[in-house]
Amino acid sequence: MNKFESIFQESILVKQEIIASNALQSIKNMGIYAISAIQEGKKIMLCGNGGSAADAQHLAAEMLIRLRSNYNRDGIAAIALAQDTSTITACGNDLGYEMLYERVLQSLGNEGDVLIAITTSGYSDNIILAMKRAKKMGIKVFGFLGSGGGKAVNYCDEAFIVPSNNTARIQESHITAGHALMEYIEDGLITNGNLVLDG
Repeated sequence: MNKFESIFQESILVKQEIIASNALQSIKNMGIYAISAIQEGKKIMLCGNGGSAADAQHLAAEMLIRLRSNYNRDGIAAIALAQDTSTITACGNDLGYEMLYERVLQSLGNEGDVLIAITTSGYSDNIILAMKRAKKMGIKVFGFLGSGGGKAVNYCDEAFIVPSNNTARIQESHITAGHALMEYIEDGLITNGNLVLDG
């Protein structure tokens, strides 16, 4: 087996282990709450670092704009907390980088909103501070985690934990889970008549 086959096989095995466990139920539970929250005028907020920040932006964009090419529908309120470079650098300079997501969440979040916190290690200080703040504000906290969940699992209302310590394999499973969650939310909102399909 060559290097490329080995990487694909490892990714497949991690996903098979997820399927064999009860981990997918947590995604459904997240979706049920998120549908209800959006129906009540609430929003989804997402945060992560590095590749997980890109995943947060990726998933937010698919809610705001479009997830599936054959579903032209109304937008869904979602925002990635990694804002523009001015906000990021101002927070890093004035308050400290670890305060970034807590500060933005405190400014934009409201009771009943949803926070999806993505951290492969479960030990990212800026993510954990945002999760703690969210709990105090009455914001539902969902974790996309790996490596056993780390400290972050203690602040989750629901946690999807990838059974791996390999960052790349965890991130691959996170984006698959993220797509599954967003499709579930979209389907639920369409079924309930909260989203209008155009064409």
